[in-house]
Amino acid sequence: MAKITSHLWFEKDAREAVEFYVATVPNSAIGRTTTVPAETPSGPAGSVKIIEFVLDDQNFTALEAGPLDAFNHSFSIQVECGSQAEIDRIWNAFLGNGGQTEQCGWLKDRWGLSWQIVPSLLGDMVSHPDRERARRATEAMLGMVKIDIAGLERAFGRN
Repeated sequence: MAKITSHLWFEKDAREAVEFYVATVPNSAIGRTTTVPAETPSGPAGSVKIIEFVLDDQNFTALEAGPLDAFNHSFSIQVECGSQAEIDRIWNAFLGNGGQTEQCGWLKDRWGLSWQIVPSLLGDMVSHPDRERARRATEAMLGMVKIDIAGLERAFGRN
C-alpha cells in the first residue's frame, strides 16, 4: 500500500524545526533520524540528515541538506483548531519562536515555512449552502490576521 509523506528541505536547523513543530502541534512525534552515509551533491558523507516525523497523524520528512530552494506560499501546513484557545496557543508559539504574521490565519515560521492556523469550523462556513452567510464569513476571515472565531461567528450569523 502506498504511503504519502510531505518532504521539507531545510538548509540548516532541521532538527530544531522538527522539535518545535512536534512540541507545538498536538498528537505529534519524531520518528527515525538518519545521517546519509555517502557523499551527495549537498556535501560529504554525514552532512545530510533525514528526520521522519508525524504532525497529528500526517507524515513528514525533513531533509537538512544545505541551500537549494527556499520555502514559499505554494506549500503550507494547515492546522485546524477546535477552539480559540488552541488557535491562540499555536499562533503565539510560532510568533514567540521567531515567526511572522501574515493575513487570513497564515504565518511564516522562522525557517520560512508557511502555516495556516485556522478553526475547524471555517471550512463549513465557507462552503455553507447559504452563500450570503458564506460570503460574510469569508470576508470577515479575509480581514483578519490571526483568526478570531467569535468574529467569524458574528459575520456568519450563527442560528
